[in-house]
Amino acid sequence: MATHLITGAGSGIGAAVARRLHERGDDLVLVARDAGRAKELADRYAGARTLVADLAAPDRISWALGHQTLPDRIDSLLHIAGVVDLGRVGDLTPRTWHNQLDVNLVAPAELTRLFLPQLRVAQGHVVFVNSGAGLNAHAEWAAYAASKHGLKALADSLRHEEHGNGVRVTSVYPGRTASPMQAKVHSQEGKEYDESRWIDPESVATTILTALDLPRDAEINDLTVRPGR
Repeated sequence: MATHLITGAGSGIGAAVARRLHERGDDLVLVARDAGRAKELADRYAGARTLVADLAAPDRISWALGHQTLPDRIDSLLHIAGVVDLGRVGDLTPRTWHNQLDVNLVAPAELTRLFLPQLRVAQGHVVFVNSGAGLNAHAEWAAYAASKHGLKALADSLRHEEHGNGVRVTSVYPGRTASPMQAKVHSQEGKEYDESRWIDPESVATTILTALDLPRDAEINDLTVRPGR
């Protein structure tokens, strides 16, 4: 039975992945931003463990986890949480930049650093759920795309560094996916949101599980998923 540490399990892609892994009997360790959210996740996924750490404050993640019982083994670390705020470069404030960079890039780097010992022992798998914006940046997406371009660099470097330790690293680049985040993006763009036009989170979850379940003789480095409609 594998143990998976997951961020972003509360909604969207993260919820779909957590549910699928939970249904097949794997152990879940779910990261929540506060105690209230942790209780919600524990109630939703019976038997799951939770860790409280605010990804928006990556400098305090080590301190927060140091006061909690950590799993001895992790077979996969799934970075799925993310935030987005659109805006033109001429209007973006440092606070907007910092928030997206902290949650989308610095926090995944810090969690990876903290759990690398367990991942090395298990010869585990790190999955970064990136974005199409991690490959191409468009108008008003500068801060978010910068964080996701950085996440690609983090994954690529980690893959080279940990290959000899047997740690696999996968980046998944979903296109627009039906989720609360996508609803927010449409609101910021001033567009009507129709979730039927976009990728079902279950479809992205399928690609993530495919990467996790691949036999040890191979690994998926980069996987791009686009709306089929």
